[in-house]
Amino acid sequence: MKHKHIPVLLAEVVRFLNLKKGSVIVDCTLGGAGHAEVILKKIAPGGFLLGIDKDSVAIKEAEKKLALFSQQIKLVKGGFAKLSEILSEANLSGVDGILFDLGVSSPQFDLPERGFSYRFDAPLDMRMDLEQRMTAYDVVNTYPKNKLSGVINEYGEEKWASRIAQFIVEARNRKPIITTFELVNIIKDAIPASARRKGGHPAKRTFQALRIEVNQELVSLENGLESAIEHLKPGGRVVVISYQSLEDRIVKNIFKEYSKGCICPPGLPVCVCGKSPKIKVLTKRPAKPTGEEIERNPRSKSAKLRVAEKI
Repeated sequence: MKHKHIPVLLAEVVRFLNLKKGSVIVDCTLGGAGHAEVILKKIAPGGFLLGIDKDSVAIKEAEKKLALFSQQIKLVKGGFAKLSEILSEANLSGVDGILFDLGVSSPQFDLPERGFSYRFDAPLDMRMDLEQRMTAYDVVNTYPKNKLSGVINEYGEEKWASRIAQFIVEARNRKPIITTFELVNIIKDAIPASARRKGGHPAKRTFQALRIEVNQELVSLENGLESAIEHLKPGGRVVVISYQSLEDRIVKNIFKEYSKGCICPPGLPVCVCGKSPKIKVLTKRPAKPTGEEIERNPRSKSAKLRVAEKI
């Protein structure tokens, strides 16, 4: 099955990474390698790109797509939660730019058997790393009601979380919930008909929540961003594309925290906290796709791009 991968906010990524011949760049979310391919063209000759992805399928496909740049790349299977370790193993002590393109890649989303989408009937999986044990099946069929409700509420921002969790528990008590369509039907039954008529597909928020829980995406994002800031060279930049409010809030808050200077109480004659800003935020407001890009690639619609520069 062939997938047309369209990199989101590509022009903005290239501009904000401030790419030069010989730059060292880390793509923490390699995916379809759309950003990576253009980045490599900009930093050649002499540049180097480290590509990271949890998905071994993505790594193999990227190797084929980036074959012309085989001497300028290193592709690593792993999550950006362990970015510090990955950079150390690659002997990269400082880099010029780091890119995070968060969420599910188009190939993952469009392959029914991966179980990410409510559009296809498939086993409940949702693992980005196919070697990982826990799947969406485990979350749906083993989490206690309160924990399941909390996941759907916190990660899906779903107002009907408690009711959906209750319906899931009642259904799995009769028999295990195995497929995406089984789960979709349970969610539809749980949400009142009047509420299902607005706000998009009724399963969208629950599926998002399960995916985030299975892959521990938000915890990984916090760890990865903090490591990225630490490993940038002075003047190096971190660029983050997020697609939902929870991710964007984490990026915004971490950038805000690391850009703070002195936090001493007003009136002290000298600073005693010793705190100085580590980054400068370059995007007061996030960059967003143009109407033309959204028309060309509807999946870019919710994208927000934030950038910070190491001081």
